Amino acid sequence: MAKRDYYEILGVAKGASADEIKKGYRTKAKELHPDRNADNPKAEAQFKEANEAYEVLKNADKKAAYDRYGHAAFEGGMGGGGQRPGGFGGGGQGDFSSAFSDVFDDLFGDFMGQRGAGGGGRRAARGADLRYNLGISLEDAFTGLQKSINVPTSVACDSCSGTGAEGGAEPTTCPTCSGMGKVRAQQGFFTVERTCPTCSGMGQIVKNPCKSCRGAGRLEKERALSVNIPAGVETGTRIRLAGEGEAGMRGGPSGDLYIFIEVQDHELFERDGPNLFCRVPVSMSTAALGGSIEVPTIDGGRGRVQIPSGSQSGRQMRLRGKGMPPLRGGGTGDMIIELAVETPVNLTSRQKELLQEFEKESENNNPESSSFFSSVKSFWDSMKG
Repeated sequence: MAKRDYYEILGVAKGASADEIKKGYRTKAKELHPDRNADNPKAEAQFKEANEAYEVLKNADKKAAYDRYGHAAFEGGMGGGGQRPGGFGGGGQGDFSSAFSDVFDDLFGDFMGQRGAGGGGRRAARGADLRYNLGISLEDAFTGLQKSINVPTSVACDSCSGTGAEGGAEPTTCPTCSGMGKVRAQQGFFTVERTCPTCSGMGQIVKNPCKSCRGAGRLEKERALSVNIPAGVETGTRIRLAGEGEAGMRGGPSGDLYIFIEVQDHELFERDGPNLFCRVPVSMSTAALGGSIEVPTIDGGRGRVQIPSGSQSGRQMRLRGKGMPPLRGGGTGDMIIELAVETPVNLTSRQKELLQEFEKESENNNPESSSFFSSVKSFWDSMKG
């Protein structure tokens, strides 16, 4: 049975460019793949036929020979002794693998990290980023501070200067993957790529590992660092120290250290963004008659607040600019004073007598109570109706 024309098999015109030939093969490979044509017994043969055509037409020398001699260029009798011109092969299984691998690289090369790699695999791995949780007081958040911390991390090995090799020698190219970090294996129609088992994807190996770090190029060690905490930080603020994280493998760049701030609760002040709240108890007589009270401020100073007569629990007064400083622009916050009118306890007999007399004389001095009980009476009356 005569062979079909290779250009016809790929669905391209004679004289088609290399890109057109590749595009035609990709289309046919997807269309005729046996996995997608389980119910078509001819699909596998047609798939191999398309591969054979592409194996010839993708190669400039083979394509030129085919254009001149046709299929005879790859059969015995051309040039004597049954020698195939130019050492060209036929369309066997090995040719299929080569052609499909070529298209596979074209489709997935970027994803697999083969392109732009400069022909090599990973030379040195970057160290991991580290997180450090730092608790500080509200006063420290107000003023800012310089704090020394101890961070357990990996540091470059001094014995080998981080190379992992004895005496600081440079690692050598892995003989298994030739520095690519990956190896290929043929499985049927497909070429499968895996991480190189010899160098674990590094592309390099250490012949004489450093005795101190055992070839890793780094050691576990606790390191002291000085950290500048700016004024105005709050819980959740993140400070990045570039290059202060874990050392990289075999001389790779270090990761970063991220310090997460947690501002501890305060016994007097409660923070809400830039503002501070302070709940201040006042006596019943001060709330009723009015007066002034002295309150603390976060900077360690004192502020004086005037209490209007007739003040109730929950009333708020503001001290401008006595809150927290800004971290990223904006103005300084305020301090909010919230009054808590305190009921006296452990009264003496005389104090009780005075309060009873006061109660008799204050029938019209409790507007909120009068309004509330008036509403209660109306509610009960409506329920009776």
